[in-house]
Amino acid sequence: MNVLLSPQPPTFPLPCETSRFPPPPPVSQYTMASRKRKADDDNDEMSLSPVSSPATSSRQLARPSKKVRGGSDMAGRPLSLPRLLETLDKTQLRTVLQTICERHPDIGREVVTSAPRPSVASALQVLGEYQEKLRAAFPFGQSSSDYTYFRVKQPLAALVDTISDFTPQFLPPVEQQTNISLQYLDAATKVIHELPDWESQQYRHHKDNAYDEISGAWALVITEAAKRGGGFVLHTGGWDQRIVKHNQQSGGKMEQAMNAMVTEVPWAGNNSNGPTSTSGLSDPNSIRNQLMNGTYGSPVRVGPW
Repeated sequence: MNVLLSPQPPTFPLPCETSRFPPPPPVSQYTMASRKRKADDDNDEMSLSPVSSPATSSRQLARPSKKVRGGSDMAGRPLSLPRLLETLDKTQLRTVLQTICERHPDIGREVVTSAPRPSVASALQVLGEYQEKLRAAFPFGQSSSDYTYFRVKQPLAALVDTISDFTPQFLPPVEQQTNISLQYLDAATKVIHELPDWESQQYRHHKDNAYDEISGAWALVITEAAKRGGGFVLHTGGWDQRIVKHNQQSGGKMEQAMNAMVTEVPWAGNNSNGPTSTSGLSDPNSIRNQLMNGTYGSPVRVGPW
């Protein structure tokens, strides 16, 4: 038996019931944009995910090979040449190079021709090192002259020999610039002045020989300078006055240099004063004095008046 139910009529909300619930908030453009951007970000993350990457299965990460140090093949071995040279100080390196040059003269000649020429500053630095060794050798306190001499004999002779070896390097024709020669000679002469003065004559030969050699070197440079502009460079640099002072400080042991000054550069003869001046340097009839006094070329008086 079929029971037919009559359809219920549709019910519509009353106007009073619709006002019971507040309307949903409006969707702003900012909210929609943020949701869209979030969705896009999610899609980007999914696209960058290693799971979704199509090349993940076929690509493997390359790992750097690990260099194994040690192991069963580890054994002692000497240092390589660059590392060995890094461990040597200046003295050790000089000793090794000198030994090699002595064993192989060809290498020694190549080193001499290839190495740059020493400058005045480098030469004076070496002389300063030998001076420090000489000062360090002096005994403390009061000591006899003999004891002191034998304590400093070796570094004293080494310093004098060093001056003697360096001096020809700064003389013509090896050195063509007169100013460089004069700079070295001036500094080397000051070093000789500081050498100890001994009471005994037999101990003075070191300093006396040094004065003789340096005086001859001054004479050579003065002679060469006189050939270039009449030795005017000696006057412009005040070297003529320095030579006179060196001669006075040495006690008149720079005779060769003073004679060269008088002979080669007569106009500079009047620059020396004092008891150690060489005879003829202060001649009032010299051409230099006549030029300075304004009497050069004046008529010579003849007769008793």
